[in-house]
Amino acid sequence: MQGQDIFESRCAVCHGMKGEGTSALTRLVGGDMQSEGTPIRTVGSYWPHASTLFDYVQRAMPADAPKSLSSSEVYQVVAYILNLNGIIKNSQVLNKETLMQVEMPNKDGFIDNSQAL
Repeated sequence: MQGQDIFESRCAVCHGMKGEGTSALTRLVGGDMQSEGTPIRTVGSYWPHASTLFDYVQRAMPADAPKSLSSSEVYQVVAYILNLNGIIKNSQVLNKETLMQVEMPNKDGFIDNSQAL
C-alpha cells in the first residue's frame, strides 16, 4: 500500500507506525467519544468528514514540511489512516469522488462550538 509507505516515512515520527501517536494530540487511531472520562479524539472517533481530514493533511502535514505532499500522496495517506481506523478497506482507492462517499463514524455526532461565547 503506497499510503503506508508514505505514512511510515513522513508521518510516523509523530503519529507512530500504526497511528497510535507519540502523545494524545498526535494519536490518529482508536478513541471513544462516548467514554465516561475525557473523550479520546482521533480520526476514527471524532472527525465528522473524510474531506476535512484530506484538507488538513494537504495544508498542514507533515508538520515539519507543510504542503509538501502531492494531492496523490495526500489521498494515499488519508486512505491509509482511514484503513487503520477500520473505516475503509485496504483495497479501496480514494480520489475526488470516492472521498466524498466515505461515511465517518462520528458524522452525526460533531458539535461545532467554534462560535460559542
